[in-house]
Amino acid sequence: MEKRNTLQKQLVLEAVRQIHDHPTADEVYRQVTAAHPSVSKATVYRNLNILAQDGLVRKVAVPGAADRFDFTPAPHYHVQCAVCGRIVDTPAPYMKELDAAAAKATGFEISRHELVFEGLCPECRRDAQKHKAGA
Repeated sequence: MEKRNTLQKQLVLEAVRQIHDHPTADEVYRQVTAAHPSVSKATVYRNLNILAQDGLVRKVAVPGAADRFDFTPAPHYHVQCAVCGRIVDTPAPYMKELDAAAAKATGFEISRHELVFEGLCPECRRDAQKHKAGA
């Protein structure tokens, strides 16, 4: 049984790496089952969470939307399109000093933080400009 779980975990990890654009669990499930239809949705969800706990993928909590999974586990920030929901990495450097500032202000022991910027991706911005010009 352990070997099967290891194989399934590897299939899920490979799917996250292949999709490469911060997929949801459902998108990972579709990718895995395209080649391995016997893998259940529960197995994919469980293994995504295990991979995130093990630090092999990063779970990106998106307010008001499904969690996303990132193949880059190192701390970094994301930007999400307010129209299409696309999420991409942002090159802004991770600011560990925010952890210390939040700890000082709240008394919490801070281990990490997540930051998701929101805006319009280039495609949606272009579409909005076309629509505005045609209106």
